[in-house]
Amino acid sequence: MKALVTGAAGFIGSHLCERLLADGWTVAGMDNFNNFYNPQIKRSNIKECLKNKNFHLIEDDIRKPEAVNKAVDDGVDTIIHLAAGAGVRPSIVEPVYYSDDNVTGTMVMLEAARKSGVKKFIFASSSSVYGNNKKVPFSEDDNVDFPISPYAATKKAGELFCHTYHHLYGIGMTCLRFFTVYGPRQRPDLAIHKFTSLIEQGKPIPVFGDGSMKRDFTYIDDIIDGVVSSIEKCSGYHIYNLGESRPITVNNLVAEIEKALGKKAIIQHLPMQPGDVDCTYADVSKAAKDLGYNPKTEIKIGLAKFVEWLRR
Repeated sequence: MKALVTGAAGFIGSHLCERLLADGWTVAGMDNFNNFYNPQIKRSNIKECLKNKNFHLIEDDIRKPEAVNKAVDDGVDTIIHLAAGAGVRPSIVEPVYYSDDNVTGTMVMLEAARKSGVKKFIFASSSSVYGNNKKVPFSEDDNVDFPISPYAATKKAGELFCHTYHHLYGIGMTCLRFFTVYGPRQRPDLAIHKFTSLIEQGKPIPVFGDGSMKRDFTYIDDIIDGVVSSIEKCSGYHIYNLGESRPITVNNLVAEIEKALGKKAIIQHLPMQPGDVDCTYADVSKAAKDLGYNPKTEIKIGLAKFVEWLRR
């Protein structure tokens, strides 16, 4: 079994590569090591994989057909496409870049899969596609025609193209809507990493709005379990929520981080940001039924593990 993982040196990608290698896969990891955050962090993420003879790192861009075709042609039977321009707020500043990276990049990957006869394609989507859906928890059957950020729109577009390629070419397609993933190696710009680092240093943390926004924070190990199961059972076309299904407010998150650190936060309240949603809350019953998905890591346990990693 050989997998191509895009975004392999990122937070989720590096954990997935390690898991696949441990499970006996041969893994080609593609990453362009861009400067969205410090590329040295990504190189650190991937260092253990590089010690494994069954891992091959490809430093290139998913928008380059020649590089992607070459990678896929080398015996790949499964593609896990995680690479993307990440983040809601940055996408509002650079929407054209996000469209290029996330939509064009996904099309290049799909075309390579079609040409090489790849049987399984896993696409990393996002809970952001739900926008400000008033019905909670969010179900895969909900209408997601009203994204409120360019990032969310690109992820919805990716799901649609995946469906098109399944319909036309019979490729097994699974789209995974991730809900606010955290844990060791989390990107430094994301809330849990940013808040924990700033509180540890005795610096103010930025809280947008009154802190009542709710997020379905999902620990990385639970996400990886869901991804691996989705690979094993990939056939047809399916969309699954992968979340913890226990949302908490930002205020409660800060309180839990304070407990994990044993330190008090200095809070700087700022206006709500365009593109931010009020709540994310995953209905994971479909993933539980089809994939055996069973997230187990409560936020206090996950935060304790994250703090241990950060301090180490």
